[in-house]
Amino acid sequence: MHGSLDGPLSGVTVLELPAIGPVPFLGMLLADLGADVVRIQKPAAKRSSLDEVFIAGPLGRGRRHLELDLHAHGAGDVVLRLAERSDVLIEGFRPGVAERLGIGPDEALSRNPRLVYGRLTGWGQDGPLARTAGHDITYLAISGLLHGIGTRHGAPTPPVNYLADFAGGSLFLGMGLLAAVLHARTSGAGQVIDAAMVEGAAYLGTMTRTLLGSGSWRDERESNLLDGGSPNYRCYECADGRWVAMGALEPQFWQTFCEAIGSDPTQVPSPYDRGQSDAVESWLTDTFRSRTRDEWAELFAPLDACVAPVLSLTEAPEHPHNVARQAYTEFEDTLVALPPPRFSGTPTTLAAGGNAATDGPEMLRQLGYDETGLAALRASGAIT
Repeated sequence: MHGSLDGPLSGVTVLELPAIGPVPFLGMLLADLGADVVRIQKPAAKRSSLDEVFIAGPLGRGRRHLELDLHAHGAGDVVLRLAERSDVLIEGFRPGVAERLGIGPDEALSRNPRLVYGRLTGWGQDGPLARTAGHDITYLAISGLLHGIGTRHGAPTPPVNYLADFAGGSLFLGMGLLAAVLHARTSGAGQVIDAAMVEGAAYLGTMTRTLLGSGSWRDERESNLLDGGSPNYRCYECADGRWVAMGALEPQFWQTFCEAIGSDPTQVPSPYDRGQSDAVESWLTDTFRSRTRDEWAELFAPLDACVAPVLSLTEAPEHPHNVARQAYTEFEDTLVALPPPRFSGTPTTLAAGGNAATDGPEMLRQLGYDETGLAALRASGAIT
């Protein structure tokens, strides 16, 4: 078994089918939480460099691995035998692909009625866009979220692929899987979970949509409290060309900020008067350009002013707070974030990934394949 033996998901078995991005991220997350995850991966000869990113190193950790060509004769039976022994199956194929391979929900649930069959796609299993290609940026575009990210007079800005792929996709499917596993353990009935990244992203926008409906949110960029429309909730460039983030929205934080830099809050432009927004922005721009980022960070570190340095991915692990919390650790020569949240009774750990060369044959024997069966799989190209 891989994963954390003492983690909260210890005893839960997961079958992860080949994918990139959100599905292997979810497999990693479940393994970090203690699940026993078996990952099917393409044969080495058919893998791309991007496939390798999600197999080797941190993103492939905590699983047992089995190389299997799903298009070869006999491969589907291997998957279904694994599904018989699993609590959860996760896949990220386009709609209809798993069915064509003979490993769709009907086949899997007929072999294991308690199975939770998780399907993660950009658009969902049906609808006009279901079978079309997409990426995080297009899912965000259709969700309405991308429209609100960026500057008022500039283009919408894609926030890497955090929101739709991983937050709207991986995390929502993960929550759905765990809810369905609880249901299966009390009812004996598994089910299919259709997780669409576009819908997960839209759900993340519930607060802003609610504010929009109440008339408290304007549907254009940089026009609201939390989208850069307020000059006291923005990023500002410093003397060294680096940046600080300011979130001094509440009056007490604004007062602390002003006093820390030696200004009387009653004598400077007010961020609470929309008519003074341009003046506030100009004053803050000049103020922050007077010192370096790290000088500002040192000044505000002990104060409740909601000002923080904008750190790069390389810098973040070195921040004193992250060091004190031991938020990052070395894993196979790569610095990675430890899995949140933190459990007091069932702590999580980072387990090394398996090796298909050693994991695969043992798993196949456990599934009931004798030498004749293994030879047949090799002959068809299902395994090497």
